[in-house]
Amino acid sequence: MASEKKGAAAAVGGFFRAIGTYFSEFGTAFAKGDAFVKLSALWMGAGYARRKQYVKAIIMTILEIAVIAFTVTFAMQYVPKFGTLGTVKMEKVFNMQTMKSEFNDYDNSFQILLFSLFSFVVWAAFIVVWMRNIVNAYRLQLMEAAGEHINTFKEDLHSYIEEKFHVTLLTLPVLGIVVFTAIPILLLIFVAFTNYDQQHMPPTELFTWTGFTNFLSLFGGGGLTSTFSYAFVRVLGWTLVWAFFATFTTYIGGILLSLLLNSKKTKAPKFWRLLFIITIAVPQFVSLLLVRNFFSNGGIVNTICANIGLTGFLRDIGLVSTSYIPFLSAPGWAHVMIIIINIWIGVPYQMLIATGVLMNLPSDQLESARVDGAKPFQIFRKITMPYMLFVTGPALVTDFVKNINNFNVIYLLTQDVYTTTNQAMANSQAKEVDLLVTWLFRLTQDYYNYKMASAIGIIVFIICAVFTLIAFNRMIGNGKEEDYQ
Repeated sequence: MASEKKGAAAAVGGFFRAIGTYFSEFGTAFAKGDAFVKLSALWMGAGYARRKQYVKAIIMTILEIAVIAFTVTFAMQYVPKFGTLGTVKMEKVFNMQTMKSEFNDYDNSFQILLFSLFSFVVWAAFIVVWMRNIVNAYRLQLMEAAGEHINTFKEDLHSYIEEKFHVTLLTLPVLGIVVFTAIPILLLIFVAFTNYDQQHMPPTELFTWTGFTNFLSLFGGGGLTSTFSYAFVRVLGWTLVWAFFATFTTYIGGILLSLLLNSKKTKAPKFWRLLFIITIAVPQFVSLLLVRNFFSNGGIVNTICANIGLTGFLRDIGLVSTSYIPFLSAPGWAHVMIIIINIWIGVPYQMLIATGVLMNLPSDQLESARVDGAKPFQIFRKITMPYMLFVTGPALVTDFVKNINNFNVIYLLTQDVYTTTNQAMANSQAKEVDLLVTWLFRLTQDYYNYKMASAIGIIVFIICAVFTLIAFNRMIGNGKEEDYQ
């Protein structure tokens, strides 16, 4: 635990030190730079032009002009309205000149939010480039004063396919992350602090900022009429229970199945392995929909159970109160069945992974254990499992996070089959078998409650991020590499 805290503290400290160094370099450059370095704060190409790097000066000048033009012609249409997210609603106005009904010049709250956010990201990126530009201009000044060689534009360009080739390779991926990941996440965060829902749908209606109201509703402060806190606690609890059992049942099951198939006592191991691999080849949505139909209230499994008297027996002892077994339509039953069905789906994947890892077990440790008289279970507990956890630890963390967001299994097995009878859950558009992610999906796709969906999305992100950081520190941050060299 102490090493985890030290690792986290070191990472946070390193991050802030890097930011401090960045601003320190900028402050030094601006304070000690000559007139052309200081002029670079207004004209970004000044420092380069002074040192005869005219191509860079032109590029920086064009960039500066482009950002100014972007600000004047685009950003200023939306950013000034960011504080209110618009005040003019859409209305039809009769134009006496054209004798037609026309829409007024209305505000679109979502456009204001999205394009303002985009403008903030562009400005933030520009500020980083602007500060780095002044630092580079100061470096050129120092190089000139020391009589060092200053690269030409052609030499700088060549360096980006040689020693700085990593920068060239990472440019497009970083831009993609900013545009397709960072901006949507920031938009999600901003929407969580608004009242964007079915009653406030742009462009016909406006939405506005509401502060922490949505989070208060989730955590029990939304007033007597709010049932979201009630539903949130139950959905969150089931999400964590599901993620735990879905991850570790398939993980342990895959390892045990791999050990069984690799045992010398198993006959025709290739045949059995092929049968399990076939389940991987079948598309998951096909197999899940078939299983859902099998275990539905009027499905083949219920028919068989009724014919053999199992349904009547369960009804007599009080486990069911209907003429069928509610495998996927009642709380408790559905929770257990979902986990069991997931074992059938997930174990073959883990079996393949475990087979590859077990083939590389340290043979010297296994042989030494056998010579010392260790029994098979002791070898499994002391050597096999620790090695598996070390090698597959990152994959195990990934599987847990994936199961927190495992939309397919829950949605395909319960959609149109499970209907909640809990009025408090129904008022929040939730079901007892929902994960946070399926609840979020229903809130957006069926009820257009984007504000609460965004708040739930932030909670999911926090849970996944915290678990990932802690788990990685525990599994791969303790220097265990030396044990398996």
